[in-house]
Amino acid sequence: MKTIDEMLHLDLLTADQHRQIGAWIAQAETPEEILKMPAQLWQAVERASEVMGIDEDLTRPPLLESS
Repeated sequence: MKTIDEMLHLDLLTADQHRQIGAWIAQAETPEEILKMPAQLWQAVERASEVMGIDEDLTRPPLLESS
């Protein structure tokens, strides 16, 4: 929920999209049920994720700290 809250704060989701996505996530009992979210909501999350660079963060190799 924190991520979609940030998407709303950055105006990457509308208040209605945020409400619908939050409601979907809240009622879902498994990750598989979340994946059944309606396509228009997934598309909104994907667009916002792209703007925020979330995919890049998830696929970037970890930084190795020197001792």
